[in-house]
Amino acid sequence: MAAPGGGLQGPLLGAAGTASQDGDRTPRGRRSSRPWTALAIAAALLALAGVLLFLNSSPGDAGAGAGADAAHSEVAGGAGAPRRRGSRHEVESTAGAAAADDARCSEVGAAALRAGGHAVDAAVAAALCLGVVHPMSSGLGGGAFVVVRDAASGDALAFDARETAPAAATPDMYASDPTKKYKGALAIGVPGELAGLHAAWSRYGRLPWRDLVAPAIRLARDGYEIVAYVARALKQSEADVLADPGLRAVFAPSGTRVLAAGETCWNPALADTLERVAEEGPAGLYGAGAGASVGDKLARDVAAAGGVMTVEDLKGYKVEVSQAMRADALGFTFLGMPPPSSGTVGLAMMLNVLGGYKSLEFLKGFLGVHRLIEAIKHMLATRMGLGDPAFVNVAGDVAEMLSPALTDKVRHRIVDNTTFPPGYYLPRWRQLDDHGTSHLCVVDGDRNAAAVTTTVNYYFGAKVLSPSTGIVLNNEMDDFSVPAAGGRTPPVGQLPPAPANFIAPGKRPLSSMTPLIILKDGQLAGVVGGSGGTNIIATVLQVFLNHFVVGMDPLAAVQNPRVYHKLIPNVVTYEDETVASGEVIALSEEAKAFLEERGHRLKSTDSGAVCQFIVQQLPETPASGGTVVRGRLTAVSDPRKDGSPAGL
Repeated sequence: MAAPGGGLQGPLLGAAGTASQDGDRTPRGRRSSRPWTALAIAAALLALAGVLLFLNSSPGDAGAGAGADAAHSEVAGGAGAPRRRGSRHEVESTAGAAAADDARCSEVGAAALRAGGHAVDAAVAAALCLGVVHPMSSGLGGGAFVVVRDAASGDALAFDARETAPAAATPDMYASDPTKKYKGALAIGVPGELAGLHAAWSRYGRLPWRDLVAPAIRLARDGYEIVAYVARALKQSEADVLADPGLRAVFAPSGTRVLAAGETCWNPALADTLERVAEEGPAGLYGAGAGASVGDKLARDVAAAGGVMTVEDLKGYKVEVSQAMRADALGFTFLGMPPPSSGTVGLAMMLNVLGGYKSLEFLKGFLGVHRLIEAIKHMLATRMGLGDPAFVNVAGDVAEMLSPALTDKVRHRIVDNTTFPPGYYLPRWRQLDDHGTSHLCVVDGDRNAAAVTTTVNYYFGAKVLSPSTGIVLNNEMDDFSVPAAGGRTPPVGQLPPAPANFIAPGKRPLSSMTPLIILKDGQLAGVVGGSGGTNIIATVLQVFLNHFVVGMDPLAAVQNPRVYHKLIPNVVTYEDETVASGEVIALSEEAKAFLEERGHRLKSTDSGAVCQFIVQQLPETPASGGTVVRGRLTAVSDPRKDGSPAGL
């Protein structure tokens, strides 16, 4: 609900005090306790196939949420039937839910759950869908972080499918032309999303791989409607889209302008690629398939555009699988990605800083906004030592960020009546800027959970689309640090480069992506994550505090206006935007005045970070050992991207 005076208000930021290479084989890993007879499998496939009718019937309605609501109404009436709470951005269910940036992809995920799929099945299908309908943010040409928790055992795994530097990459490869670090074929890192999704499916999946790819194939082949958020990204990138032959052919078929909201987009080359992937799994892209692989074509296109990524780089790509990183704060346990993600450790550090005050009541007033901004600035300055653990020893930095000694020191350096220049926060970190990102959350009926953040880095990545494969390619090399030119001190207003994040062949760059699974008393309490570059960690922090500490309902926790900071420039960015539904998300005038009185420089943005969020209602009395709670789920897709979740 829009607040009087033109803005959504809430306790935190309001005015009243207030994240097998064989595509056809049976997946390994845990199985459902339900028997899978031939009849059951047939029924499951029919249920999953039903989503194709949904996608084909009304893509426009689906993009706006109406199609998804219609699909939900077909199953209404059962004990676990989903229900809306007055907003298409929120749904409740006891049987399972999926929350993605786009209603069509949320429904694709929910269809996989209805077919008896694991949360990972739903996440894979939804992620592949997003790669088609939100091509500026994710896809086969990007990378991903996947966190999965098995409810029965409590085990949680992290799948690092982050892009890697090609074998020919060097720390000084951009010395002659720094713009090639973020734009053009030299900015392309070796993509990992497909390998990561398949690795997670191989461990947990219940449904056939090819059926999870089918909805994405259908969308790319038969066409999909451009929704408002995608149209805005296309317009912002119009000059670059028109300049690249591959992008122009797909997203500006007239040759003179990009597609607008409501128009239909086709990507037949991507459909062919997905067909190959459906048959062969990652082998179709990473070079081990029969005949000329997609990877061969992709590498040739990259070379023709002036890049250095080769088919050998693709063949050598490996997903890093590890135990999820566990961090405790404010009585909750957070399961997330270890480095090169700085999200889990950065969030835990800030929560422990804020949680060390005698009371958390300050979070309900403007003082909470000030202290939160200061905690963000200290975290950004502290994480500069993090990097790819295969190349840099980060154990000491992680331990320090989680230590009571450091969080106590930071808390004592936060002064309630003022802020400070960047030098006060000991900056050594080079900021990241990955706006072309997407996040989705899934919880299934067994309360298995998956959090997936996938990205091509900037909007449309390197601004290069491979014509022979239809794949939009990332510009992830820009997330590395590079030595200052000639060894000179960086100009005033720029942070020194971080050696821990320098380029090396096969290395993964530092990331802000923060897919998280949240536990309380050993039970699933929530799944969260976001998109928006450096602002992701601050977004997840504020959404968590809004709901789990301040007590806002899940939709309000996501909708509430947020503040962001990048340390340099020393400016607080606050939200002031009107979303597709017409609602205004804006920081209150009183909050802005409070911050300005403490010396903060303020700047508005009409493009805030985006968050997906699923919450499970837990009993007041903790469940007995070994019991898996199956409480009511509330799933939220952020109105900022006009997303809509789906439930069973």
